[in-house]
Amino acid sequence: MEALKKFAGDHPQITSWIVLAIGMVIILVWSASDVGFTAGQWAALVITTILLAGACVWIIGWEDDEDEAIEEQESI
Repeated sequence: MEALKKFAGDHPQITSWIVLAIGMVIILVWSASDVGFTAGQWAALVITTILLAGACVWIIGWEDDEDEAIEEQESI
């Protein structure tokens, strides 16, 4: 458990990506379970959903980078 906490503290964006991707895939499977997708279609949807979660975390991280840059400029 300590290793998991350390990883989450050291890599917050990767942790956010994993958590968001799991949640989004659960919602995808729950909402589209009776559609009748083939295995290949499910694989494509899951992979795309995971990549979308990564893009969301990356975009949200832009604001953190901007905040850090502003703090660095103010401290100079």
